[in-house]
Amino acid sequence: MDIQKSALLLKLLGDKTRLTMMKLLQSHECCVCEFTAIFEASQPAISQHLRKLKDAGLVQETRRGQWIFYSIRRDHEYAPFVEDVLNHFPDQNERLTNLEKQGLRISCE
Repeated sequence: MDIQKSALLLKLLGDKTRLTMMKLLQSHECCVCEFTAIFEASQPAISQHLRKLKDAGLVQETRRGQWIFYSIRRDHEYAPFVEDVLNHFPDQNERLTNLEKQGLRISCE
């Protein structure tokens, strides 16, 4: 593993929002609209975080109609490293569960 590339990935994951996004994406596909509700952030702010993750090759997008869903790119050369880092944190599934309980879980399909 290249230490420079590893440091850049750790810096990218050092942001609380991006780290939480990646933890959610570890077990769920999500769209921007779901992240905006979870983080109570604007669509441009969420898109900026996702762009950084995508530019680093950590996430991929899948278009379904007008919606774009994001997931972890498991074929990335550093995917095992990123997965190992993520496995040290508790899952964030309660964030999606809370949205569902409040009737705020957004269905984009």
